[in-house]
Amino acid sequence: MGLLADLRHGRRFDRPRRALRARRVQGERDYRQALHDDQFWASLGRVSLFLCVQVPVMLGIALLVALALDSGRLYGKDFFRIAIFLPYAVPAVVATLMWGFLYGTRFGLVGDIDDALGVSLPDPLSPHLVLASIGNIVTWEFVGYNMLIFYSALRVVPHSLYEAAEIDGAGQFRVITAIKMPAIRGALVIATIFSIIGSFQLFNEPSILQPLARNAITTDYTPNYYTYSLSFSGQQHNYSATVAIVMGLITMVIAYVVQTRGMRKGA
Repeated sequence: MGLLADLRHGRRFDRPRRALRARRVQGERDYRQALHDDQFWASLGRVSLFLCVQVPVMLGIALLVALALDSGRLYGKDFFRIAIFLPYAVPAVVATLMWGFLYGTRFGLVGDIDDALGVSLPDPLSPHLVLASIGNIVTWEFVGYNMLIFYSALRVVPHSLYEAAEIDGAGQFRVITAIKMPAIRGALVIATIFSIIGSFQLFNEPSILQPLARNAITTDYTPNYYTYSLSFSGQQHNYSATVAIVMGLITMVIAYVVQTRGMRKGA
């Protein structure tokens, strides 16, 4: 009886070990699968292209607007500041639905222009243009947010620097390059990091536009959309979490590199 009890006791403690070993093996298998998942890497490449094009355009527009507002030469700057910031107050779902309607070739603005002018404009939701169309939506949403970051940083630049530059005979372009841009370098780095993280988290716009662009937007169009589809449509919860962890690590590494290089240049 004692020997039988010991065997049963050993089996009882051996079950959690086997379960833990099985989970470890499954986890390793999921990570190997993620590293060789063509759908995941294709979606990552897509958002990387989106980031390299959309983020500089968005931040460039926001910076130009902030500099124009800070110059004091823009008539009605309070109205322009509110008007440019207002799209950020619109929920992403509402903004995407609105732009999706404008992009429509049958019942939207593009279709109305086609009918009115008798032309055939390119379909913004076609496979070749849908990424640019999403970039337009994101730019419209977040230019005001980034403009506010830059404008707030410009407002705390000491006026004594501007007075010294005026005495030296520096023009506006020289003031921008020698005073304003170095002074807001930290704000530029922060806005860039936020924009990088937002690009890698792209989800709302493609998921909402997908019913309007079924031939262009698939369920693996972006990494976040891919993990969502794996978890809620494919019921692959463990693998979905693995892909999300890999994507989070990639995002952290890139954001850290950008922050390190940006702050080093500002030193």
